[in-house]
Amino acid sequence: MVRIMEEEVVGVTFPVPKWFLDRILKEGKTVFVKPSTLRVQPGMKVIFYASREGQAWLGEAEVEAVEQLTNVEEVIKKYGDELFLTPKELRQYEKEREKWHSRGRRPRPWMVLKLKNVMKYSKPVKPPRFIAVSGRYVKEKEYREILRRAGV
Repeated sequence: MVRIMEEEVVGVTFPVPKWFLDRILKEGKTVFVKPSTLRVQPGMKVIFYASREGQAWLGEAEVEAVEQLTNVEEVIKKYGDELFLTPKELRQYEKEREKWHSRGRRPRPWMVLKLKNVMKYSKPVKPPRFIAVSGRYVKEKEYREILRRAGV
């Protein structure tokens, strides 16, 4: 695990529209993909934050494996039906992402997280502060508080 200021980082959190999260938390999809912004390692938790409607942590999963891929077609070919996004949605995400690139900068690779032990929380948990699109690390103390408030 990554250590930041002596408190262990146990996971990461990313905002995801609720209807996409439902595919992981309710429909059993096990591969989460997004542009790489944080260092994620196997064994870390991904705490899923519903952006837009709900705006709360709704559940979590453990990272089984992490892969960095540069091409969405590679991601689609390798993970197919396990992906929480359809091939059409992932290709659209790639098109949208191209608009955000600043001139001269190489695009970030796609971070592909293979998930296991997916758990939907019995109660949504409102975070104390906004979670940016890039996501952020979750330290041990905050994680324990999330679990307590979620009734886990």
